[in-house]
Amino acid sequence: MEKYALVIIDISRRGLDRPFSYLVPDNLRDRVRAGSIVMVPFGKGNTLRKGYVAGFSDSTDVPAEKIKEIAETVEPARGYTLEDDSEFYLRLAAWMKNRYGSTMATAMRTVLASRKTGTIRERRQIRLLTDREEAARHLEVYEKKHQTARARLLRELLDAPVLPWSLVTERLHVSASAVNALKRAGIIEVEKVQELRNPVHVSPSTQTGMELSPAQRRIVETVIADFDRMQKAGEGAAPGEEPAPPVSLIHGVTGSGKTEVYISIIRGICARGRQAIMLIPEISLTFQTLMRFYSHFGDRVSVVNSSLSEAERADQWERARRGEIDVIIGPRSALFTPFAKPGVIVIDEEHEHSYKNESMPKYQTREVAEQIARMHGAVLVLGSATPSLESYWRAQQGEIRLFRLQERLTGGTLPRVETVDMRAELQRGNKSMLSASLYEKIEDRLRRGQQSMLFINRRGYAGFVSCRSCGFVAKCPHCDVSLSLHGNGRLVCHYCGYERSAFRTCPECGSRYVLAMRAGTEKIEDALRETFPTARILRMDADTTRRKGSYEKILSAFSSEEADILLGTQMIVKGHDFPGVTLVGILMADLSLYGDDYRAAERTFQLLTQAAGRAGRGTEAGDVVIQTYQPDHYAIRHAANQDYEGFYREEIAYRRLLRYPPVAHMMAVQIQSEEEDAALRAANEIRLVLMKKNRAGLQIIGPSEGSYRKLRGLFRFVIYLKSEKYDTLISCKDLIEEMEAADRRPGGGLFRQTEVQFDFDPVNTF
Repeated sequence: MEKYALVIIDISRRGLDRPFSYLVPDNLRDRVRAGSIVMVPFGKGNTLRKGYVAGFSDSTDVPAEKIKEIAETVEPARGYTLEDDSEFYLRLAAWMKNRYGSTMATAMRTVLASRKTGTIRERRQIRLLTDREEAARHLEVYEKKHQTARARLLRELLDAPVLPWSLVTERLHVSASAVNALKRAGIIEVEKVQELRNPVHVSPSTQTGMELSPAQRRIVETVIADFDRMQKAGEGAAPGEEPAPPVSLIHGVTGSGKTEVYISIIRGICARGRQAIMLIPEISLTFQTLMRFYSHFGDRVSVVNSSLSEAERADQWERARRGEIDVIIGPRSALFTPFAKPGVIVIDEEHEHSYKNESMPKYQTREVAEQIARMHGAVLVLGSATPSLESYWRAQQGEIRLFRLQERLTGGTLPRVETVDMRAELQRGNKSMLSASLYEKIEDRLRRGQQSMLFINRRGYAGFVSCRSCGFVAKCPHCDVSLSLHGNGRLVCHYCGYERSAFRTCPECGSRYVLAMRAGTEKIEDALRETFPTARILRMDADTTRRKGSYEKILSAFSSEEADILLGTQMIVKGHDFPGVTLVGILMADLSLYGDDYRAAERTFQLLTQAAGRAGRGTEAGDVVIQTYQPDHYAIRHAANQDYEGFYREEIAYRRLLRYPPVAHMMAVQIQSEEEDAALRAANEIRLVLMKKNRAGLQIIGPSEGSYRKLRGLFRFVIYLKSEKYDTLISCKDLIEEMEAADRRPGGGLFRQTEVQFDFDPVNTF
């Protein structure tokens, strides 16, 4: 073994983003290897710091009297070791560092997020004590008495006699009082188990397969055949020479059976001795979805999400490392599950913006998943009813395979969608937030005892200014995005910095009905209670879901039909199945349509399509009412008609015209500092250096102030770069990093006061 270890110190500063040489003491020679996590003395005070061993060397430039020794290794505690997969994680971290512009330490910390330790604790689970016949008799009694929570729990226990407490209370939405009632009746028992926690304790289904449609079966057979070919192509390949993984995009309408396809693909690949990673947005991790997987894979499947404690998550990583599970389900963090050899990665709802990490490294989950698939010889499956333009563009270019599922297999029909022009409502003298049509439909549902959902999408907008009379919206003449109203009364573009003064009368029609759209759910709730005094109303937004368990409590109450109207933000329309809902009202769809970024139309189309899928999922037909000041906008027209292809054609033409992703790539160079002058000077210096390089096809926009000029004590500026070639942006990123490194040496100083971050193909403005 070489004498010196090359250690990356776990400090996220570019000036320290290089290996430091440390002597490996004799007592640690058998324990330290590439990828080991060690504690080393660092700096003048020899403070013990965590570090990652990136490799070894026989020599060093450090004088012998200054060389320091590794103090100790971090013990290979549960889920916190790289012994068997060190090369993989080092290579993945290096790839992420290069592609997204983070430090190696930050990249290592990201890929090792699953290695956190935790103490073994007791967990609770609910066990059915009676036989099936007696349980069925109790279920019949509870149903007759309309004791819905008890009936819901008992119904699930008939399928799975043992259920984790967390799943019952958080996903099945059964309260502790309902559980205790069944316990007092002697029907169930609540037991504590001390072991590696498994949120799943369900027996696999006795069925060996599912009856798939011909279209579903073709997808499953093709993807598994792709996997088999991938294995043959990868045999004997050296590290770094892996063939590109097969990537498939499933474009399936709501209810077309995408989940059944995922399960069948996963079963086929797990049967070949490999493991599966199933990614689902956190907000869409419903109990019903999880149970479908549990019934097929039993104890061989597990889940990670925000409701688990760090210790519980550590247990799942350890179970994966030991080979005790084959399938992991969770949000983007589940991508780094320490499986020995994953064979398939599935990303459901792949269009969701939550798949983009907003802290360094600012990675796109789809891209990292594809890289992991390449390194492991796995296949990647993407699925959505409204695919991201990036994925659909790649499919149209022939880079990935496209499958379509256009028939609903779950029964029922898509709801009727009505678009209401709020300009016409105003002309008729209606100044309220509800159109006449939506008001009548809510009243009708209240009379018939049916439920309604009303939502306002506040994500992605920042006080755009609109005319309620003609629908005019103030937009940037250079970037074609909405201008945002700032506190100083100026309208500002968050891409190029263009600004103009606000106006009190509409420049198009002269109307004085001009306002900044800053509606809130609390104000709307008050208006609803005044309009419908007898209605039972629940509100779900960031304020009402701040406390732990409040999210599940609200959904449980609405699912149990304890409320007539559920009002909320986008969290109420994703992944939930409420059979009693026959009406969905979208208040001020323009809030998402005129966000201050170029993806506003895409987000709106996706949102409205998802909303339409919430109505009429039971036996009754459903209605959707879209209230907007721009009924002729292509995003709203195509969403009302459920026409993805039509939307894609118009949106991609807009992206092509202004060189926005996916037609071109984009990089946001984000500069921030405690000193405003230092941040601005650094931003101008970066622009000057980039312009001197004169790269072909490179467009430089800015610098301009960030969407928040000052945030958390830091002044913020941003430069946007556009290029058809991703490698051009990476070379620009490398050049800026070289500028930083040179300036931090003795004699420098400009970048000592600033922090520079990179965001490739950003999904949010900085």
